[in-house]
Amino acid sequence: MSFSIHPLLDNGLTKGDPNKAGGKLYCHCQGSARVEVTLASNTAHNHACGCSKCWKPKGALFSIVGVVPSDKVSVTAHEDKLHIVDSSAVIQRYACKECGVHLYGRIEVDHAFKGLDFVNTELSEETGWQEPQFAAFVSSIIEQGFDPEKMGDIRQRFRSLGLETYDCLSPPLMDLIATHTAKKSSAAKSK
Repeated sequence: MSFSIHPLLDNGLTKGDPNKAGGKLYCHCQGSARVEVTLASNTAHNHACGCSKCWKPKGALFSIVGVVPSDKVSVTAHEDKLHIVDSSAVIQRYACKECGVHLYGRIEVDHAFKGLDFVNTELSEETGWQEPQFAAFVSSIIEQGFDPEKMGDIRQRFRSLGLETYDCLSPPLMDLIATHTAKKSSAAKSK
């Protein structure tokens, strides 16, 4: 393979433990100066994401990102090293000022996913996190310089892993967004 989808997928998909109760994530700084984030649950909707906003390991075309309820996420060491990457983005991505790794992303505005934080479990030293369930925003890698003529290879690689590819989110997540929008629209009409 002449490209890396992501180090966690390049050699196949490893199933997670549905009973995993959480764990710790760390930035890439060395020694005792690492930012530590504690998750009190496993992730849900874990997926490969090709958008240009998500943090990706060096050389990877996709990030692996899942969600955890916001009340299950806490910064437990070196919170002072975190900053918001883009304050105008819907997802406020908190990254280490020194190594640049994104530790979590939080939505503070009215949105279908408010109350869920986005995390990269590859930043954990533990195993058992939910495995990726699908690939999202796949075509977005073209906007970041990937050769469009090789997109068939990308989609075939995901299919060989048993993952559906979408140029948005998975249908159940898109349904949640549409439901949220419909509820807001009908509430506005009833005023």
